[in-house]
Amino acid sequence: MLKGKFSQYNNFYITDTESLTVAQVSNLRRHCFNKQVEMKVAKNTLIRKALEGIDADKYTGVYDSLHKVTALLFSENPKEPALILAGFRKESKGEKPVLKAAFINGDVFVGDNQLVALTKIKTKNELIGEVIGLLQSPIQRVLGALQNKDAAKAVEAVAEVAAPVAEAAPAVEAAAPVAEAPAAPEAPAADAPAAE
Repeated sequence: MLKGKFSQYNNFYITDTESLTVAQVSNLRRHCFNKQVEMKVAKNTLIRKALEGIDADKYTGVYDSLHKVTALLFSENPKEPALILAGFRKESKGEKPVLKAAFINGDVFVGDNQLVALTKIKTKNELIGEVIGLLQSPIQRVLGALQNKDAAKAVEAVAEVAAPVAEAAPAVEAAAPVAEAPAAPEAPAADAPAAE
């Protein structure tokens, strides 16, 4: 039965639940059940035999953690058991259950001091989301550039429409001095006959 669980899940946590009361263990089981995490309490010798039966070398880093009372937490989500343990400790204002080790997708994390780091592991879906975000980012930049280009063309079009109007205004001003210019030579011509 244990062998089947280890084969089924790529992620499992080995915890020490020795000093928890029966009520606390039941509460922990409830937390696990609500988050689709399977909790199994088993003898260390049976756990080791099951792991060695699957692949003795693959689980080498886990064997030293098999002592005292052991509860296994199996999960598809690599960080859900860590979140459950951290939440349970906060709720009970204690330091139990203790994390002895975690096996996450082939990597072994040993020691209770790893719990905080394990709560921050990125899940497969989170990583996929980040990759999609990174892939969309250049596309959004291109779209933004195209939109800016369209906006620039619109500004140019407005400028082209406004340019003839702006050119017409100086033409009117230029016409005014031309009209005044003939008047200026007439005045000396009128004076000239008077001088004669």
